[in-house]
Amino acid sequence: MARLSGVSIGTVSRALNGYADVSPDTRERIVRLAEELDYTPSASARTLVTQRSHVVGVFLDTGEGHPDLQHPFFHEVLVGVQETAGQQGFDLLLFATEQPGNGYGRHNYVKRCRHHNVDGVILMGVDHHDEEVRRLTASTIPTIGVDVQLLGGRATSYVSSDNAAGGRLAVDHLAALGHRRIATIHGPTETLAGLDRLKGYREALQEHGLAYRDEYVVQGDFYVDSGHAAAARLLDLEEPPTAIVAASDLMAVGAIRAAAERDLLAPRDLSVIGFDDIMLAAHLQPGLTTLRQDKAGLGAAAARAVLALAGTERGDGAGETAPEPTTLPVELVVRGTTTPPLGG
Repeated sequence: MARLSGVSIGTVSRALNGYADVSPDTRERIVRLAEELDYTPSASARTLVTQRSHVVGVFLDTGEGHPDLQHPFFHEVLVGVQETAGQQGFDLLLFATEQPGNGYGRHNYVKRCRHHNVDGVILMGVDHHDEEVRRLTASTIPTIGVDVQLLGGRATSYVSSDNAAGGRLAVDHLAALGHRRIATIHGPTETLAGLDRLKGYREALQEHGLAYRDEYVVQGDFYVDSGHAAAARLLDLEEPPTAIVAASDLMAVGAIRAAAERDLLAPRDLSVIGFDDIMLAAHLQPGLTTLRQDKAGLGAAAARAVLALAGTERGDGAGETAPEPTTLPVELVVRGTTTPPLGG
């Protein structure tokens, strides 16, 4: 291109990268030539020069027994990450969470990030107590968790929904309808979402003067089968609940199926509330009452945070301080699976 345009290689590089010391006529000639030749710069070469890959890595652990990205929550979060990162010229690299090959040896987040020279990384579904996660947050690699409470690292923060508020809103709604026997199918308590939604449930019971009953609290894993099994256990109690707060929409679907198998209908015999407001929730018959998360908003906030930590907004290298954790509000969406209990 330098030979054809009659300028130096350095001038071609400066013109294509938008430097101001290239005349408009020269820039126009070089850009037009690049288009004619269908020129594409080498990503690896640019990375060597700029020390920036323009790639954001994503580690996503969907949980034991769920290796196929089945949960729609993750899909919608990834949409928000992709759109926001893409607007700033970044691509995404979705890492395999299983033991990698290619000579990596034992699983190591830091090694895999540095092998691909990602500018930052987003974690979803991982255990923040994992020793390899701790190594990552102790490194200089910009790292943001989505519903993963990452603290302490100088290039580390996290984004989440107000999960505790969601748990409280669910119980508030059911108590206002007259329910007194309110159970919950909560998520794993080693996760931020599972722990905080359970916390909100407990706080709201206390606020309404309702007893916390151990037999009304059953753990699931955010997927349908665990919701089904947990609801079956609850509905087979000598004094079953009249309402169930599920920590995900998929577990709520499982709970409704368990009720139907016992000739119980939602909401006539059992009120059910989910969490997430996945696309399926509005299309069930009846529609699922749920807590709506801004899932794409979580992804967008995570992307903005990791790019800010990487210094891309200023272009002067890694950010100096980690941003404060971001908490997005949730909204109660009342549809057809909640009603006053039979007999008032």
